[in-house]
Amino acid sequence: MPEDLFPTRLRLIREQRGFTQAQLATEAGLPATTISHFEAGSRKPSFDNLRRLSKTLNVSSDYLMGITDTQEATGAASRIARHLGNASKEDIAFLEQMAQAMANKSKPNDE
Repeated sequence: MPEDLFPTRLRLIREQRGFTQAQLATEAGLPATTISHFEAGSRKPSFDNLRRLSKTLNVSSDYLMGITDTQEATGAASRIARHLGNASKEDIAFLEQMAQAMANKSKPNDE
């Protein structure tokens, strides 16, 4: 994990969400001591534990691991991209047009 930000970010997000270590452990289905070990940096999470923590804290696992500075649980683009693996070129072009139309709709009208 880059710069081993996981312990710091886990504690920060846990506190921002108003959880004690014990509450987070209960919500994520983990032993309370596990959260303590993670925040102390003495243990690293398994993939399953990272997934549980990300879901419980509603934050991206990439953020917890220090890969990105974006906290979103799953970015909208990532969620959409997962569905495009089998999309046709025409479908993708249509979606790009829709995305552009929505972005333009959201822009303030400068006219």
